[in-house]
Amino acid sequence: MTAGSAPVAGEAIPPLERCITLTSMVAYAGATWDWHRLHYDPEFVAANRLPAPVVDGQVFGALLVEMLQDWLGPRCFVQTLDFTFRNLVFAGETVRCSGTVTEVGEGRLSADLRVDVVGTDGTVDRAAVAPAGARVLLGTAEGPGA
Repeated sequence: MTAGSAPVAGEAIPPLERCITLTSMVAYAGATWDWHRLHYDPEFVAANRLPAPVVDGQVFGALLVEMLQDWLGPRCFVQTLDFTFRNLVFAGETVRCSGTVTEVGEGRLSADLRVDVVGTDGTVDRAAVAPAGARVLLGTAEGPGA
């Protein structure tokens, strides 16, 4: 999608890539009041034979919405977002959110989405979230998301 053009079915959504640090996980826990030790306490997770604190699954929903809003602008409104967790993601890992437009209608679009864990070389290590999908209302000054 170029400036001023409308999205089209089959179009790739510009990906969002983010390293999820322990600091950002603690900030998210504070914002959501989710203080389960699994998400911030290295000693607790080590005692449970995990390599590092586990990223809260709802972070992936927030990142998918951020990706869509970065692409479509502040007037879009994510009406529905559905996703399925596939694998744990740990503090310090990098994830890549991506998607493809599947349908475009009057003032809305639908997209297939996913979140993958990527290695330092940029290749996909494993799926974190798949399948995923969203229905997005495309706002105008007079319409949804305005």
